[in-house]
Amino acid sequence: MTRGGRRDEDDEGSVRTCIVSRAKLDPDELLRFVLSPDGLVVPDLKRKLPGRGVWVQATATAVAEAVRRKAFARGFKAPAQAPDDLASQVDALMEKDALQSLAMCNKAGLVTAGAFKVETEIARETPAALIHARDGSPDGVRKLSGALGRRGEAAKATPRVELFASSQLDLALGRANVIHAALGKGAASDAFLARCRRLAHYRAGGMAEGPPDESLDAPPEAAAHERDFEGPADAAGPAN
Repeated sequence: MTRGGRRDEDDEGSVRTCIVSRAKLDPDELLRFVLSPDGLVVPDLKRKLPGRGVWVQATATAVAEAVRRKAFARGFKAPAQAPDDLASQVDALMEKDALQSLAMCNKAGLVTAGAFKVETEIARETPAALIHARDGSPDGVRKLSGALGRRGEAAKATPRVELFASSQLDLALGRANVIHAALGKGAASDAFLARCRRLAHYRAGGMAEGPPDESLDAPPEAAAHERDFEGPADAAGPAN
């Protein structure tokens, strides 16, 4: 859209072009950015802000490279101020969005917290996912993984989310000292897991290939971030 609200040509069609790699990708693989009235680059995670949008592959590597190459000014064909920490700002926004989604799951009665309660829930049925605080004990993770294993091979594929610190889980769930939680099945859970997949990919991914001189490799820490979300390929679709 233009700043007046009219949709412009950059928003038409089923694919978008990354302003860094020039790769043509589905919008769900990209992040949209717009310019504020004073020329600041603003992330538009929900793709609803007015104004002409430009697109960057949805990884921290790509966003940081867009800033380094001053690709936003070229993409907007206008002066554009992109802060040096834009990649970190996007990470924080995506993290906040995922935690708000987890809070919605909790309000819907889909979250069981506490190691003993989670183990009891696993014995009753296979959860949609297990959530572990990234600063929690590995022993608890192993114990709950063992409980899942006792339900059979299919249960072993249950997604495990380890993206958030205990203090963040406490705030999202409105209780203290959350280390382990089980997520029940439901639409709200699907939306939360889609956001977690997108956040894990943002932190871990490199860039898809565009023209040969434009592609980038994933950062060295990519494998560690991929382990923060383990589960089957995204069957839930994009975050809403």
